[in-house]
Amino acid sequence: MIELKNVTRRFGDAVAVDRINLTVETGEVCVLVGSSGCGKSTTLRMINQLLPHSEGQILVDGNDVTAMNPEQLRLNMGYVIQGTGLFPHWTVARNIAMVPQLLKWPRERIDERVHELLTLLDLDPATHANKYPQQLSGGQAQRVGVARALAANPNILLMDEPFGALDAITRENLQLEMLRIQSQLRKTTVFVTHDIDEALRLATRIAVMDQGRIIQHDTPENILRRPASVFVENLVGKQDRGLKLMSLHTVRDLMEAHPQPREPEPGADGLKEDDSLRVALSIMLWQNWSQVPVFNADGQETGTITRDRIIQEGA
Repeated sequence: MIELKNVTRRFGDAVAVDRINLTVETGEVCVLVGSSGCGKSTTLRMINQLLPHSEGQILVDGNDVTAMNPEQLRLNMGYVIQGTGLFPHWTVARNIAMVPQLLKWPRERIDERVHELLTLLDLDPATHANKYPQQLSGGQAQRVGVARALAANPNILLMDEPFGALDAITRENLQLEMLRIQSQLRKTTVFVTHDIDEALRLATRIAVMDQGRIIQHDTPENILRRPASVFVENLVGKQDRGLKLMSLHTVRDLMEAHPQPREPEPGADGLKEDDSLRVALSIMLWQNWSQVPVFNADGQETGTITRDRIIQEGA
């Protein structure tokens, strides 16, 4: 879907991005991660030509972006930034409807799409559609920013530190929303962050950048297990890589499944199938549980998991 071939970007004599090669497959979430000033946001903005590249070639679905109409290129890509970029004097509904209106969708189709996206992002259309951005919490406004990016159903979603200004709880909730939406929509996504935990949680593949170059491009698990350099090793953390590996796998992966789901005992405590092994181990250590039942989304008991198995096999 997206290919960068020997791409360089200069600002005067300064090289911001230095001969990078990157391929983002269809339906993949590629997270660009690295310290401030490493070139990750510049790389993102070259994909939709908000910044022209100085050298090399950028292809989107096999087409050279320099041969495409920049406005048309951007209309076919969703773009989410930190701070949302919502128009303050427009309602939520009008902000979301912006690109469909530019594409001259019929009014009825636009209204249906706004309703659909607000529902998808867990915002009640009846409550939020006619609000203004200043009437929203930070998390709600960021959800509206994501909804606006998805409004015209683009194939590609570009996200530049979208959750960076939010508090930890809101940020985690929005990361979970992104995972849920991605499981449904399968958008080709390029996501910029400086937070390695966010990258590990969201990415199909991670591109680690330093000083304008891509140091390693691989799956989260491979980056944790086989960091390509001391820089990458320091970025992912030397001391807690085992716990980070546990965060990539769920209780479902290691539980002993029952032949058939069971109705749980009244008031029974346990874990969810989708809990990460890291969360599961933390809960089991805190509660001093050696074995606990596992429940699915419908509240049925689907299996059991032991603390020993998590410790032995979780990483």
